[in-house]
Amino acid sequence: MSRYGVFVVGPAGSGKSTFCSALISHLKNAKRSCLYVNLDPAAEEFDFEPDVDIKNLISLDDAMEELGLGPNGAMMACFEFLMENLDWLESELEDTTEEFITIFDCPGQIELYSHVPILPNLCKHLSMHMSYNLCAAYLIESTFVVDKAKFFAGTLSAMSAMIMLSIPHLNILSKMDLVKNQVTKRELKRFLDPDPSIITTDIHAETNPKFHKLNEAVVGLIEDFSMVSFLQLESQNEDSVQAIVSYIDDCLGWSEVQEPQLKDEPEQDWQEE
Repeated sequence: MSRYGVFVVGPAGSGKSTFCSALISHLKNAKRSCLYVNLDPAAEEFDFEPDVDIKNLISLDDAMEELGLGPNGAMMACFEFLMENLDWLESELEDTTEEFITIFDCPGQIELYSHVPILPNLCKHLSMHMSYNLCAAYLIESTFVVDKAKFFAGTLSAMSAMIMLSIPHLNILSKMDLVKNQVTKRELKRFLDPDPSIITTDIHAETNPKFHKLNEAVVGLIEDFSMVSFLQLESQNEDSVQAIVSYIDDCLGWSEVQEPQLKDEPEQDWQEE
């Protein structure tokens, strides 16, 4: 039996938990089953109570107090503890079926997949031992398109996540309502499917000439991989959320295994003429 899950990742403040709430609300309204897994040991407030919560295994405060670590070090320690106790996570997820989509709400520390392979190893374990089909939804703030240097950084971060996680991947510009009055639709289109050569001109105009060669090297890297494009997300807009859900379904192949729901037709008496 296959299972289906989406890892919601991205830097702190990118709107991951808000997106998870919008995703859960949309799925519930569509009468679809979902399971909400909180993997942030520091999270305290939720719009929807998690079905599975890492804090039932270990919390950030406990790790900081017992190990004498700062927040970042304690976060790494929490995930190392999780990886040593994956039987706990397996037992929490064992009742899920192919009708469920499991939503993994991850913390904002990108070190968990950019510096150390903790999340990649977790994805591999779920795929190999629990037959999970997984995809990743990587969020960055739409305001990054206003600051070209931030957009470069966000694009490189997204590319790093795609390579490290090695699962089907969606890149999402979140909080689109914040840039509606700052960026025209024509200009925004340039960033949804980035054309590095055009963006180079913009970034050159905003940086010191001594960094132009560095800019061109970054653009060349993005262009060589040609992997990154972005979807738009406005979490309060139902159509926007529906569009993202459709992409997630395609990445997971979820719709291909669902049995069609046929309406019962009333019986008819056939008479021979």
